[in-house]
Amino acid sequence: MPPRINIPPVTRICLIVLLVQSVLSAAIRYRQWTANSEIVIPYLNLIPQLSLVYPWTFLTTTLVESNIFTLSIAGFTLYHGGRYLERAWSGRELAKFLLIVSLVPNALVFATTIFFFALTRNEGWTLMTIAGTIPIQISFLVAFSQLVPAHTVTLFRGILSLRVPRFPLLYIGLVILLCLTPMLTAASFLLAIYGLIVSWTYLRFYKPVFPDLDASQPAHLRGDASETFAFAQFFPGPVRPLASSISDQVFIVLVAMRLCTPFSAADVSAARGDHHHHNFAQRGVPGSARAEAERRRALALKALDQRLHAATANAAARASNAPPPPAVVPPIPSATGPTVQSQPQAGAQKTMTVQGGGEMLGETSYNPDGDDHK
Repeated sequence: MPPRINIPPVTRICLIVLLVQSVLSAAIRYRQWTANSEIVIPYLNLIPQLSLVYPWTFLTTTLVESNIFTLSIAGFTLYHGGRYLERAWSGRELAKFLLIVSLVPNALVFATTIFFFALTRNEGWTLMTIAGTIPIQISFLVAFSQLVPAHTVTLFRGILSLRVPRFPLLYIGLVILLCLTPMLTAASFLLAIYGLIVSWTYLRFYKPVFPDLDASQPAHLRGDASETFAFAQFFPGPVRPLASSISDQVFIVLVAMRLCTPFSAADVSAARGDHHHHNFAQRGVPGSARAEAERRRALALKALDQRLHAATANAAARASNAPPPPAVVPPIPSATGPTVQSQPQAGAQKTMTVQGGGEMLGETSYNPDGDDHK
């Protein structure tokens, strides 16, 4: 019996939609292919000049890949990243997160191409295909940077060690290199940039802090004010002060535009009050709802790891089809204090041995198939 693959529902739906839409796109392009033209599918992919009459493409275009290489990477990312986040957050929170990091970056790239077309009058900007799971992939890296900011990944047998918050910038660098090839376009670079900004903004200021963990938790407890999840933490040390100053100015502008809500005094004091510790979760400020939320998050992650290990062990046991262990017959105490132990023997006869006080009291043999006793 083959082992059962356990995929949470939201992740499973995304994988199915990704596969179906990518195969459909490939079939359409194969049927319409000609040597001297580039095939576009305006009702499946987002194309600024052609897709305004197909508004659903602002969402569907995210789960369409144009070649087997990017499709494999997208499937791998959704399978592993989606499973982890759906179990850490919940299916509802993951679905909301995917909706935001898909819809908003696509709309921003759409507006950017229109802006560049207005400046240059180059029609290539409005005929550019905006598609792919790039915003989802980089948003998963941002989410991992929030959940496990101190985790270090060792590559090439210890030659290179990187903390998880370094991976979003490395991913953007890889996208830039692939944009120099026919595999990706300038729209992919814009999707990566906007995906990083949108996912970090949502997790930093808007995402509820484990809403399903405790119904009595305050509804206003949102975002993550810790220094470990500051935008500057994505950058290396020498560039971090410059990135911090720029992000602070951008945050001031967003607050003035009422797109972001500043943290409360309790949040700021819990997150930044101690200059010797950057992670407010380690300080445990008394009476702080934020510190309590961090404690709950740590407990939830620990419980999640235990459930994952238990689920893996149960799946392995079911796959092996091993018979259940034989039941252990407990000792039967006698009226005078001796202990009676039942010991099955090979053959048709069984022997019951009565022991007590350290000496043999007697032996009784019987045949389960007959009435003779000895």
